[in-house]
Amino acid sequence: MHGVLLLDKPLGLSSNNALQKCKWLLRAEKAGHTGTLDPLATGVLPLCFGAATKFSQLQLEADKTYEAVALLGVQTATGDAEGDVIRTRAVPAITADMLQAVARQFTGPQQQVPPMYSALKKDGKALYDYAREGIEIDRAPRDVVIHNLKLKLAEAAPGQVTVHIEAKVSKGTYIRTLGEDIGEALGCGAHLIALRRIATGQFDATQCVTLEALEAMSEAERTARLHPVQALLPDHAPVTLNEENAGRFLSGVRRRGDWPDQPQVAVYGATPVTLLGTAHVKANELIPGRLLSPIEIQQILESRL
Repeated sequence: MHGVLLLDKPLGLSSNNALQKCKWLLRAEKAGHTGTLDPLATGVLPLCFGAATKFSQLQLEADKTYEAVALLGVQTATGDAEGDVIRTRAVPAITADMLQAVARQFTGPQQQVPPMYSALKKDGKALYDYAREGIEIDRAPRDVVIHNLKLKLAEAAPGQVTVHIEAKVSKGTYIRTLGEDIGEALGCGAHLIALRRIATGQFDATQCVTLEALEAMSEAERTARLHPVQALLPDHAPVTLNEENAGRFLSGVRRRGDWPDQPQVAVYGATPVTLLGTAHVKANELIPGRLLSPIEIQQILESRL
Protein backbone atom coordinates (compact mmCIF):
# COMPACT_ATOMS: atom_id res chain seq x y z
CA MET A 1 0.00 0.00 0.00
CA HIS A 2 1.79 3.13 -1.25
CA GLY A 3 0.28 6.61 -1.49
CA VAL A 4 -1.29 9.57 0.28
CA LEU A 5 -4.75 9.67 1.83
CA LEU A 6 -6.22 13.11 2.44
CA LEU A 7 -8.32 12.72 5.56
CA ASP A 8 -10.73 15.28 6.96
CA LYS A 9 -9.87 14.60 10.60
CA PRO A 10 -12.96 14.51 12.80
CA LEU A 11 -13.46 16.45 16.01
CA GLY A 12 -12.32 14.75 19.21
CA LEU A 13 -9.88 12.28 17.65
CA SER A 14 -6.11 12.59 17.95
CA SER A 15 -4.06 12.60 14.75
CA ASN A 16 -2.41 9.32 15.72
CA ASN A 17 -5.73 7.61 16.45
CA ALA A 18 -7.04 8.80 13.08
CA LEU A 19 -3.91 7.43 11.42
CA GLN A 20 -4.25 4.03 13.10
CA LYS A 21 -7.91 3.71 12.07
CA CYS A 22 -7.06 4.49 8.44
CA LYS A 23 -4.05 2.19 8.51
CA TRP A 24 -6.33 -0.64 9.63
CA LEU A 25 -9.00 0.19 7.03
CA LEU A 26 -6.41 0.18 4.22
CA ARG A 27 -4.55 -2.87 5.58
CA ALA A 28 -1.32 -0.89 5.32
CA GLU A 29 1.93 -2.04 6.90
CA LYS A 30 3.71 1.32 7.16
CA ALA A 31 2.04 4.67 7.84
CA GLY A 32 2.67 8.17 9.16
CA HIS A 33 0.90 11.52 9.31
CA THR A 34 2.31 14.87 8.20
CA GLY A 35 1.61 17.29 11.03
CA THR A 36 -0.40 16.90 14.22
CA LEU A 37 -3.86 18.38 14.64
CA ASP A 38 -5.19 18.80 18.17
CA PRO A 39 -8.15 16.54 19.10
CA LEU A 40 -10.38 19.66 19.13
CA ALA A 41 -9.24 20.58 15.60
CA THR A 42 -10.64 19.22 12.34
CA GLY A 43 -9.57 19.34 8.73
CA VAL A 44 -6.82 18.42 6.29
CA LEU A 45 -4.57 15.65 7.57
CA PRO A 46 -2.44 14.01 4.85
CA LEU A 47 -1.66 10.42 5.78
CA CYS A 48 1.28 8.69 4.11
CA PHE A 49 1.45 4.96 3.47
CA GLY A 50 4.35 2.78 2.36
CA ALA A 51 6.87 4.58 0.15
CA ALA A 52 5.07 7.90 0.69
CA THR A 53 6.36 7.98 4.29
CA LYS A 54 9.84 8.69 2.87
CA PHE A 55 8.65 12.10 1.69
CA SER A 56 6.28 13.05 4.52
CA GLN A 57 8.77 15.62 5.85
CA LEU A 58 7.93 17.79 2.84
CA GLN A 59 4.38 18.26 4.11
CA LEU A 60 5.64 18.99 7.62
CA GLU A 61 7.61 21.88 6.09
CA ALA A 62 4.67 23.17 4.03
CA ASP A 63 2.65 26.32 4.72
CA LYS A 64 -0.77 25.68 6.22
CA THR A 65 -4.08 27.56 6.25
CA TYR A 66 -6.51 27.55 9.17
CA GLU A 67 -9.91 28.86 10.09
CA ALA A 68 -10.54 29.44 13.79
CA VAL A 69 -12.95 31.14 16.16
CA ALA A 70 -11.64 32.93 19.25
CA LEU A 71 -13.84 33.78 22.23
CA LEU A 72 -12.76 37.18 23.57
CA GLY A 73 -12.51 38.04 27.26
CA VAL A 74 -11.83 34.51 28.51
CA GLN A 75 -8.39 32.91 28.83
CA THR A 76 -7.78 29.24 29.49
CA ALA A 77 -4.75 27.24 30.59
CA THR A 78 -4.44 25.55 27.21
CA GLY A 79 -5.44 28.41 24.92
CA ASP A 80 -8.49 26.47 23.75
CA ALA A 81 -11.82 25.19 25.06
CA GLU A 82 -10.20 22.09 26.56
CA GLY A 83 -8.45 23.98 29.35
CA ASP A 84 -9.65 25.46 32.63
CA VAL A 85 -10.56 29.14 32.68
CA ILE A 86 -7.74 31.11 34.31
CA ARG A 87 -8.86 34.70 33.72
CA THR A 88 -11.86 36.70 32.49
CA ARG A 89 -11.85 40.33 31.38
CA ALA A 90 -14.31 42.83 30.00
CA VAL A 91 -14.38 43.05 26.21
CA PRO A 92 -14.17 46.54 24.75
CA ALA A 93 -16.29 47.58 21.78
CA ILE A 94 -14.58 45.89 18.83
CA THR A 95 -14.66 47.71 15.49
CA ALA A 96 -13.64 46.60 12.00
CA ASP A 97 -10.81 49.15 12.07
CA MET A 98 -9.46 47.61 15.29
CA LEU A 99 -9.48 44.15 13.74
CA GLN A 100 -7.74 45.38 10.58
CA ALA A 101 -5.04 47.06 12.68
CA VAL A 102 -4.47 43.87 14.68
CA ALA A 103 -4.37 41.81 11.47
CA ARG A 104 -1.67 44.09 10.09
CA GLN A 105 0.25 43.83 13.38
CA PHE A 106 0.41 40.05 13.17
CA THR A 107 1.04 39.71 9.43
CA GLY A 108 4.58 38.93 8.28
CA PRO A 109 7.60 37.58 10.19
CA GLN A 110 6.81 37.10 13.87
CA GLN A 111 8.37 35.67 17.00
CA GLN A 112 6.03 33.31 18.80
CA VAL A 113 6.51 31.66 22.19
CA PRO A 114 5.30 28.03 21.96
CA PRO A 115 2.51 27.12 24.41
CA MET A 116 3.19 24.95 27.44
CA TYR A 117 0.43 22.62 26.28
CA SER A 118 2.36 21.36 23.25
CA ALA A 119 4.26 18.26 22.17
CA LEU A 120 7.61 20.07 22.16
CA LYS A 121 10.11 18.34 24.43
CA LYS A 122 12.44 19.41 27.22
CA ASP A 123 14.92 16.79 28.45
CA GLY A 124 12.96 14.12 26.59
CA LYS A 125 9.64 15.05 28.21
CA ALA A 126 6.73 16.75 26.43
CA LEU A 127 5.91 20.27 27.60
CA TYR A 128 2.28 19.31 28.19
CA ASP A 129 3.45 16.78 30.79
CA TYR A 130 5.24 19.55 32.69
CA ALA A 131 2.15 21.77 32.33
CA ARG A 132 -0.11 19.09 33.83
CA GLU A 133 2.25 18.94 36.80
CA GLY A 134 1.99 22.70 37.24
CA ILE A 135 5.56 23.31 36.08
CA GLU A 136 6.31 26.25 33.81
CA ILE A 137 9.30 25.82 31.47
CA ASP A 138 11.07 28.75 29.82
CA ARG A 139 10.52 28.58 26.07
CA ALA A 140 12.59 30.46 23.53
CA PRO A 141 10.58 32.44 20.95
CA ARG A 142 10.44 30.84 17.51
CA ASP A 143 10.57 32.61 14.16
CA VAL A 144 7.36 32.06 12.19
CA VAL A 145 5.65 33.83 9.31
CA ILE A 146 1.98 34.78 9.09
CA HIS A 147 1.57 35.09 5.33
CA ASN A 148 -2.06 36.21 5.37
CA LEU A 149 -4.38 37.04 8.26
CA LYS A 150 -8.06 38.00 8.07
CA LEU A 151 -10.12 38.87 11.15
CA LYS A 152 -13.83 39.58 11.43
CA LEU A 153 -16.48 39.49 14.13
CA ALA A 154 -18.38 36.20 14.16
CA GLU A 155 -21.83 35.22 15.37
CA ALA A 156 -21.83 34.46 19.08
CA ALA A 157 -24.13 33.53 21.94
CA PRO A 158 -25.65 36.40 23.92
CA GLY A 159 -23.06 38.09 26.12
CA GLN A 160 -20.14 36.70 24.10
CA VAL A 161 -17.90 38.30 21.47
CA THR A 162 -16.09 36.04 19.02
CA VAL A 163 -13.64 36.70 16.21
CA HIS A 164 -13.30 34.56 13.08
CA ILE A 165 -9.65 34.03 12.11
CA GLU A 166 -8.34 32.90 8.73
CA ALA A 167 -4.57 32.53 8.62
CA LYS A 168 -2.01 31.14 6.19
CA VAL A 169 1.11 30.41 8.22
CA SER A 170 4.56 28.88 8.05
CA LYS A 171 5.49 25.61 9.71
CA GLY A 172 5.73 25.70 13.50
CA THR A 173 3.02 28.35 13.96
CA TYR A 174 0.59 27.69 16.81
CA ILE A 175 -2.87 29.00 16.01
CA ARG A 176 -3.86 28.72 19.68
CA THR A 177 -1.03 31.11 20.52
CA LEU A 178 -2.00 33.41 17.65
CA GLY A 179 -5.56 33.52 19.01
CA GLU A 180 -4.28 34.38 22.49
CA ASP A 181 -1.99 37.07 21.09
CA ILE A 182 -4.85 38.60 19.10
CA GLY A 183 -6.93 38.69 22.29
CA GLU A 184 -4.13 40.47 24.15
CA ALA A 185 -3.74 42.99 21.32
CA LEU A 186 -7.46 43.73 21.65
CA GLY A 187 -7.01 44.26 25.39
CA CYS A 188 -9.14 41.42 26.71
CA GLY A 189 -7.49 38.05 26.11
CA ALA A 190 -9.02 35.13 24.22
CA HIS A 191 -9.03 31.40 23.64
CA LEU A 192 -9.97 29.26 20.64
CA ILE A 193 -13.34 27.55 20.62
CA ALA A 194 -13.01 26.13 17.09
CA LEU A 195 -10.10 25.29 14.81
CA ARG A 196 -10.06 23.80 11.31
CA ARG A 197 -7.15 23.29 8.92
CA ILE A 198 -8.40 23.99 5.40
CA ALA A 199 -5.14 23.56 3.48
CA THR A 200 -1.63 22.19 3.83
CA GLY A 201 0.81 22.74 1.01
CA GLN A 202 -0.94 21.93 -2.27
CA PHE A 203 -3.76 19.98 -0.60
CA ASP A 204 -7.05 21.49 0.57
CA ALA A 205 -10.22 20.38 2.31
CA THR A 206 -12.17 19.84 -0.94
CA GLN A 207 -9.88 16.88 -1.72
CA CYS A 208 -10.40 15.16 1.63
CA VAL A 209 -12.50 12.18 2.64
CA THR A 210 -14.13 11.84 6.05
CA LEU A 211 -13.42 8.87 8.29
CA GLU A 212 -17.12 8.02 8.26
CA ALA A 213 -17.18 7.93 4.45
CA LEU A 214 -14.00 5.86 4.35
CA GLU A 215 -15.49 3.29 6.73
CA ALA A 216 -18.52 2.91 4.46
CA MET A 217 -16.39 2.21 1.35
CA SER A 218 -15.31 -1.09 -0.10
CA GLU A 219 -11.63 -2.02 0.00
CA ALA A 220 -11.25 -1.10 -3.68
CA GLU A 221 -12.93 2.27 -3.14
CA ARG A 222 -10.62 3.05 -0.23
CA THR A 223 -7.56 2.21 -2.29
CA ALA A 224 -8.86 4.43 -5.09
CA ARG A 225 -8.82 7.39 -2.67
CA LEU A 226 -5.04 7.18 -2.42
CA HIS A 227 -3.06 9.84 -4.26
CA PRO A 228 0.21 8.64 -5.85
CA VAL A 229 3.47 9.10 -3.95
CA GLN A 230 4.59 11.82 -6.37
CA ALA A 231 1.65 13.98 -5.21
CA LEU A 232 4.01 14.95 -2.37
CA LEU A 233 6.52 16.38 -4.88
CA PRO A 234 4.67 19.15 -6.78
CA ASP A 235 7.60 21.59 -6.60
CA HIS A 236 10.22 19.07 -7.72
CA ALA A 237 11.55 19.41 -11.27
CA PRO A 238 11.04 16.09 -13.14
CA VAL A 239 13.98 14.16 -14.58
CA THR A 240 13.45 10.93 -16.52
CA LEU A 241 16.16 8.27 -16.85
CA ASN A 242 16.48 5.34 -19.24
CA GLU A 243 16.61 1.81 -17.87
CA GLU A 244 20.41 1.66 -17.52
CA ASN A 245 20.73 5.01 -15.76
CA ALA A 246 17.66 4.32 -13.63
CA GLY A 247 19.29 1.17 -12.25
CA ARG A 248 22.48 3.02 -11.41
CA PHE A 249 20.55 5.87 -9.82
CA LEU A 250 18.69 3.42 -7.57
CA SER A 251 22.08 2.06 -6.50
CA GLY A 252 22.98 5.54 -5.27
CA VAL A 253 25.33 6.35 -8.15
CA ARG A 254 25.50 9.95 -9.33
CA ARG A 255 24.72 10.57 -12.98
CA ARG A 256 26.03 13.33 -15.26
CA GLY A 257 23.85 14.97 -17.88
CA ASP A 258 22.71 18.22 -19.43
CA TRP A 259 20.66 19.33 -16.43
CA PRO A 260 20.59 22.81 -14.91
CA ASP A 261 21.17 23.18 -11.18
CA GLN A 262 18.00 22.26 -9.26
CA PRO A 263 17.60 22.01 -5.47
CA GLN A 264 14.62 19.64 -5.74
CA VAL A 265 14.24 16.96 -8.40
CA ALA A 266 11.79 14.08 -8.78
CA VAL A 267 13.45 11.26 -10.72
CA TYR A 268 11.41 8.85 -12.86
CA GLY A 269 12.18 5.71 -14.81
CA ALA A 270 11.16 5.82 -18.47
CA THR A 271 9.93 2.28 -19.10
CA PRO A 272 7.50 2.09 -17.48
CA VAL A 273 7.17 5.61 -16.11
CA THR A 274 7.43 5.36 -12.34
CA LEU A 275 8.90 7.41 -9.51
CA LEU A 276 12.37 6.32 -8.43
CA GLY A 277 13.08 8.93 -5.76
CA THR A 278 14.31 12.46 -5.21
CA ALA A 279 17.60 14.15 -5.95
CA HIS A 280 19.22 17.50 -6.59
CA VAL A 281 21.35 18.70 -9.49
CA LYS A 282 24.64 20.52 -9.03
CA ALA A 283 27.16 21.21 -11.80
CA ASN A 284 25.18 18.95 -14.22
CA GLU A 285 25.39 16.06 -11.74
CA LEU A 286 22.25 14.27 -10.55
CA ILE A 287 22.82 13.48 -6.87
CA PRO A 288 20.45 10.90 -5.30
CA GLY A 289 18.40 11.82 -2.22
CA ARG A 290 15.53 9.68 -0.90
CA LEU A 291 15.14 6.52 -3.01
CA LEU A 292 12.35 3.99 -3.40
CA SER A 293 13.41 0.37 -3.06
CA PRO A 294 13.06 -2.05 -5.99
CA ILE A 295 10.35 -3.88 -4.00
CA GLU A 296 8.38 -0.65 -3.49
CA ILE A 297 8.65 0.21 -7.18
CA GLN A 298 7.48 -3.27 -8.18
CA GLN A 299 4.51 -3.12 -5.81
CA ILE A 300 3.50 0.30 -7.17
CA LEU A 301 3.67 -0.99 -10.74
CA GLU A 302 1.64 -4.08 -9.84
CA SER A 303 -1.02 -1.95 -8.16
CA ARG A 304 -1.66 -0.22 -11.50
CA LEU A 305 -2.62 -3.49 -13.18
